[in-house]
Amino acid sequence: MLRFLPLIIILFSLPLTSAANWSVKPMNVIVVLVDDLGWMDLSVQGSDFYKTPNIDRLAKTGARFTDGYAACAVCSPTRAALMTGRHPHRLGITDWIRAEFQLGGRQGPNSDKPGYHDAGLNYLTPVNNTFLPHDELTVAELVKPAGYTTCFIGKWHLGGKGHLPTDQGFDENFGGWDYGQPPSYFDPYTNRRLTQGIPTLKPRKQGEYLTDREADEAVEFIKRNKDKPFLLYLSHYTVHTPIQAKQEITNKYIPLKDGKGQDNAVYASMLESLDDSMGRLLETLDTNNLASNTVIIFTGDNGGLDNNDNPTDNAPLKIGKGYATEGGIRVPWIVRWPGVTTPDSVISTPITSVDLFPTIASITGTKVSDNHLLDGKDLTGVLKGEQGPERNLYWHFPHYRHRRGADPYSIVRSGDWKLIYYYDPMKIELYNLAKDIGEQYNRVEDEPEIGGRLLRSLKEHLEETDAKKPIPKES
Repeated sequence: MLRFLPLIIILFSLPLTSAANWSVKPMNVIVVLVDDLGWMDLSVQGSDFYKTPNIDRLAKTGARFTDGYAACAVCSPTRAALMTGRHPHRLGITDWIRAEFQLGGRQGPNSDKPGYHDAGLNYLTPVNNTFLPHDELTVAELVKPAGYTTCFIGKWHLGGKGHLPTDQGFDENFGGWDYGQPPSYFDPYTNRRLTQGIPTLKPRKQGEYLTDREADEAVEFIKRNKDKPFLLYLSHYTVHTPIQAKQEITNKYIPLKDGKGQDNAVYASMLESLDDSMGRLLETLDTNNLASNTVIIFTGDNGGLDNNDNPTDNAPLKIGKGYATEGGIRVPWIVRWPGVTTPDSVISTPITSVDLFPTIASITGTKVSDNHLLDGKDLTGVLKGEQGPERNLYWHFPHYRHRRGADPYSIVRSGDWKLIYYYDPMKIELYNLAKDIGEQYNRVEDEPEIGGRLLRSLKEHLEETDAKKPIPKES
């Protein structure tokens, strides 16, 4: 007994707060990222056609953001921002990353200016990074020292061999590859060109639906790790093309078509499978007594695919994926943090993808070194209902995508005002989003002082972040 006396003395001499902290379970974190999810693609967001009761329940038990944004109007830059808390243009990932089978000349340099690409138009555009650099700190690497087990499921799209999730801090990877979309949504997940399927997701049952398989892997990971802290990054391939769904679900939506923008029965079926996945997550947390110490963050990587051949409709937002308009960058954001978020709360503070990393750091009690630069802000205060940080939000897309005067572009949002600077041809658009969410009335000539202030802020930001801009060919 005497040999244990020093230990007993130490225990009783500790502050009571320290002893109490030993009994507090670390918070688990589940990030659910949906590919190409439009702002109006959920019933809780206002859709009358899509049925998403489980995601709606998540919102009812957490906080929903009305002005939540993706860091880019296309996927890879947003994914890089979510993973690091840094602006895509600071990382040099400003366009979607081509898979190995897609590379060709579209992503590499082919001009006489190093680091630039000649698309055959008026400007040279920066070469896009083909992977997330290893020296970037990922959210998985952030939480690992705190004892977290980490798992990535679904679409990665931040590099191929040597740059996959397991090379960036994740213990497990189910489906993460260099693909930007699945070859098929049905097991064995192959098509005529990609006969190998998804190399990191072994086929197991002919015809099994990919979203269901991702949910299975997520549920099993949670069960395996219910007694220790975990970070689960469930990055669904859905609702990206190819637009494929289970026929038995699709049949329910065919009679509901009403001729409006949201009337694609197959797309609605994809969303229902997504919602089923959320339902399984919530049920698994409940049955394993994990709901009270698990944070769920739900969002999308860019706006919904709304163009000439659109499977969805983002109205009242303008256009969709790839565009500088709200339809391209505004996405659903739902956060349920037990003990922090007020159930069924709606928050209008503008936030963006770079905020996820510092928020997870706060949730998990981890931190980065003082000299590690983060662009995002910790949303803990906002989630508690406090006033959000006063700041501008920025986007930078220095590439051609549509080739119809809709890009390249840079954007700044300041309060209710949003300015878009187009490079080719050069034009400026200014909108008051509080009064004109559909961006129908360009106010740049009516509000020269506001336009000038935002333009200066955008210019200073791009210089401070060393963003690579399009270069006129004659320069």
